[in-house]
Amino acid sequence: MIKSVNQLVASKVFHHFIVAVIVLAGVVAGLETSPALMAEHGGLLDALDRLILGVFIVEALLKMAALGRRPWCYFADGWNVFDFLIIVICVLPVGGPFAAVLRLARALRLLRLVSALPKLQLLVGALLKSLSAMGYVSLLLALLFYIYAVAGIHLFGAHEPKNLGSLPAAFLSLFRLVTLDNWAALFNGQLPHVPSIKVALYFVTFIIFGTMIIMNSMSEMHAEIAERDRAQHERETGVATLEDDLRSLELELKETQTRMASLRRKWARVGAPIAGERKPEEISA
Repeated sequence: MIKSVNQLVASKVFHHFIVAVIVLAGVVAGLETSPALMAEHGGLLDALDRLILGVFIVEALLKMAALGRRPWCYFADGWNVFDFLIIVICVLPVGGPFAAVLRLARALRLLRLVSALPKLQLLVGALLKSLSAMGYVSLLLALLFYIYAVAGIHLFGAHEPKNLGSLPAAFLSLFRLVTLDNWAALFNGQLPHVPSIKVALYFVTFIIFGTMIIMNSMSEMHAEIAERDRAQHERETGVATLEDDLRSLELELKETQTRMASLRRKWARVGAPIAGERKPEEISA
């Protein structure tokens, strides 16, 4: 019995069915935001919502049953804990103070795609693992924001108090600049008494430095994801990837070249070869 349940839970058909139900849950959550649709098809949407919740409950019970006499091991996986919390929130009373929490939980059910798709799990795991490196990037970005905010207040605050009259306003304006959110219209024609070269240097250098820092943090995350993907592939297949083999051969070749250069230097210091010995060039040939 346990073996049959385990095969069912591990099957691709079951996995694809759960993914389809999660997508359906996201669609239903979006449709429930329309008052017109709720007024016309509210009963149908509520029925679909209860059906989706029932599927999630059955899925959790099947996963626990597949573990046999150790159903508590279900909670050893963080993603299972997340799925279970979503179920618990969704079974709370609909009315009263839990109404807003229930609506939020219905939207959060779409996040179950992360637990259902291994590639998304890999992406989220790499993102969480790279938070330490991204913390220093964020600190550098914060320093850049602060320096430019203070400089902007002193340079342009008197001419543009709305966007650069205080630190909060300057931070918000710089955030709009670094995200390129209609940044040209932010100060277009609003600094007529300031030399154009000063305005250009301030804004162009900030955009360049800010986007460079952001792109660097993105490259850090992509490198982390690639490394974790390689490690996972090696764990699953038991063999290194072709890229790892090439890297290993390159390292061996560099070590061999270094040793040959060292031998040649020693040979040059020793001088003429001893009788019966060959030169390193002859050995390599």
